[in-house]
Amino acid sequence: MRRFSFAITIALLAFGLVIGVTGEVLSRPARCTIGEAPKELKARSVTLHTLPNESVSGWFIGGRPAHGAVLLLHAVRTDRRQMLDRVKFLNREGYSVLLIDLPAHGESTGNRITFGLREAEGVKAALRYMTQQLPDEKIAVIGVSLGAASFVFANAQQAPSAVVLESMYPTITEAIVNRLRLHIGQIGGYLAPLLLWQLQFRMGASPEQLQPITAIPSLHSPVLIASGSEDRHTTLSETLRLFQSANEPKELWIVEGAAHVDLYNFNPIAYESRISTFLAKYIRKAG
Repeated sequence: MRRFSFAITIALLAFGLVIGVTGEVLSRPARCTIGEAPKELKARSVTLHTLPNESVSGWFIGGRPAHGAVLLLHAVRTDRRQMLDRVKFLNREGYSVLLIDLPAHGESTGNRITFGLREAEGVKAALRYMTQQLPDEKIAVIGVSLGAASFVFANAQQAPSAVVLESMYPTITEAIVNRLRLHIGQIGGYLAPLLLWQLQFRMGASPEQLQPITAIPSLHSPVLIASGSEDRHTTLSETLRLFQSANEPKELWIVEGAAHVDLYNFNPIAYESRISTFLAKYIRKAG
């Protein structure tokens, strides 16, 4: 009996350690040195101040007058380089583009990944910069996963003229449950509370604060919500709920066959066609 109790105790301690390590890995920063932008982009490096002693780094690429500007926001644990293919196609279309490293990513400061909550400060700084640099241009935002949530949480004072939200989770609870089930099976749903409990002491955030679906009704911009039909990180039903919560005008794009992947890389031709049409409709000036 003592051996059994001892074994159970060791198993529980080991399990607790695994959960603790998982929480640490999920929230630790993904900072790295990026270096110079590809020369063909003719990009200008920018450093934008957010909170005291905090800043985000990025690249700004000018476009043609009256064509509009686009802010690009990358996914979790990546950096601005994830968006380079989008930059090239958007700049060919004449758009000015700003791409940043979200807080705690790339060359931006930040001690914790907070799944969009504090990353929103970087989004605010980027939008301020674009408004100052391009006062006569309409501005759009394209956010991927973490980038999409970061934009929604930013609650921009001046709504962009168009917004694309790709593969965005509706609530942190669903995001964690889905990922645990993918990796360890149905039991993962029962273990999710142990990871959610860590949010408060690791990030100072509660699960109730990390719900893009409750923030999206405050967005009053034309919005395109996109996700893969085979995405198991943010399921089709979750994407449909996000779409239902958004204000008009809105569009839904379910990319057939795509999982939780970079939708541009999955089908560049379809992506460029759909996004070009959407942006031209709302941010390119006539004439």
